[in-house]
Amino acid sequence: MSIEVRINGEERELDEGLTLMALLDSLEIELKGVAVEQNRVIIPKGRLAETPVAQGDVIEIIRMTGGG
Repeated sequence: MSIEVRINGEERELDEGLTLMALLDSLEIELKGVAVEQNRVIIPKGRLAETPVAQGDVIEIIRMTGGG
């Protein structure tokens, strides 16, 4: 079964039962320099593996950049 979520403004269909960590893995996104927001709440990196992705979630994956 699949669910619909919005990731960085784009509607996506995902397999049900994914965690945020599994989502990042499937998108080939490394944790270093990344913050994940789920429904306007920043999820600590230590909780990504236990936080499920649910129908209708709005997820923002933010990449930190340096420079000056």
